Amino acid sequence: MIRRPLKPFRVFASGVSLRRRVAYSLAIVRLILVPVVLLAIYYLFAMGQIVDRIVSVDAPVATLAQRASIEMLDARRAERNYFLLHTAQDLEANRQALSQLEQVIATCGELQPEERPTVEKIQALLKFYRRRFQDVISQQRQPVQTPLERIRGVVKAHQQALNDILKNARKQSRSRLVEDLRSRVEAFDAQMIAALEADDPAVRLATADLRTSSDEILRLASDLEKRGWERVQHNHEEAGMLVHRAEWVLIIVSSLTILLSVWVSFTLPRAVVKPLADLKAAVDHAAGGDYEIEFNLKGEAEVVQLAESVKNLIAHVREKKNHSGS
Repeated sequence: MIRRPLKPFRVFASGVSLRRRVAYSLAIVRLILVPVVLLAIYYLFAMGQIVDRIVSVDAPVATLAQRASIEMLDARRAERNYFLLHTAQDLEANRQALSQLEQVIATCGELQPEERPTVEKIQALLKFYRRRFQDVISQQRQPVQTPLERIRGVVKAHQQALNDILKNARKQSRSRLVEDLRSRVEAFDAQMIAALEADDPAVRLATADLRTSSDEILRLASDLEKRGWERVQHNHEEAGMLVHRAEWVLIIVSSLTILLSVWVSFTLPRAVVKPLADLKAAVDHAAGGDYEIEFNLKGEAEVVQLAESVKNLIAHVREKKNHSGS
């Protein structure tokens, strides 16, 4: 019986150094993590700036502009009461409301430099309003007595109008009722001022200027408030777009990271684990007495050096066995 020679076992070991492969893998991971970290920092700072602008600038400016309108209305109410009653309390209330208005408008200009032209216009109108009001006060040495019959007529007409509104209250909604009452109160103030203007030339000349300047201040304050809330809405939409963009960037970067990890998981075993498994099989063949093993070694990597050592060891054992057999 002829014994066939055993087919030699082949071992292939080649490639780059294992250290280099690990270093390359870590470098690739770092290259992926660097833009991820940078993008996260960028979106974090961008979102922080938007939120800070809304909380610290836009919303406060809009709120302060609304408060400016309220202060101007309080000043006008105190002005009308002073023309009617000539009390020091109403005069002081007017001055305090104007002082508060001036502080509020100055704060708006500090918070939002873009609104400084509007703030300067309001300040100029406020200065004009104060000067005209002071002129009226200085001209009125003694309060002019308004005829009582005229006042009684205005009050009686106001009372009749209120009674008519209350009679129709059940047929109207609550919001409509409140609006009618508010309009009636404003009309009453206007009628009382008109009654006073009929007998006081100084008031008649100054009231038109005071009304015009105060109406312009209210209009500018309303526009300032409107632009403030528009900025809040715009920044809110910008924040939403930023979040949407960040989500897409995160999805893209995560997909690339997954693909790279899959590629690395297939590449490293093929380049490192397979030569080690071949070396293990070669050692098992040699332990079983089969020393016909061919080594195809390329490069100077750690696996190649290990394969070279195994090759020398097997050759040494085979040579020693041949000497002992002879």
